[in-house]
Amino acid sequence: QEQLVESGGGLVQSGGSLTLSCTASGFSFNRDGMSWYREAPGKERELVAQISHDAREVNYVESVKGRFTISRDNTKNTVALQMDNVKPEDTAVYYCGRKWNEIDLWGQGTQVTVSS
Repeated sequence: QEQLVESGGGLVQSGGSLTLSCTASGFSFNRDGMSWYREAPGKERELVAQISHDAREVNYVESVKGRFTISRDNTKNTVALQMDNVKPEDTAVYYCGRKWNEIDLWGQGTQVTVSS
């Protein structure tokens, strides 16, 4: 069964750090680009960061550039999102998705809440 499971969410103060992790199973992880998205209350789900299958290419939404870092470990089938200097506007449910574009598999999401 193909599956993505996120972890690492929680409550963090503004300016703090948090690391999200996504563990994949049931498919050939090292063949696919991976993405992190987020969905804030009342807003559409938006792309946060992407990483190619071999980690040679990464892409970030402008609002997180310089603060967030996406990485992957193809030996452990995991993709991580290091979030530094977080802001209240980063509060959202964060989702891991398979593929660089046209996500075809989603995790269940993990809540990140940033207090001011």
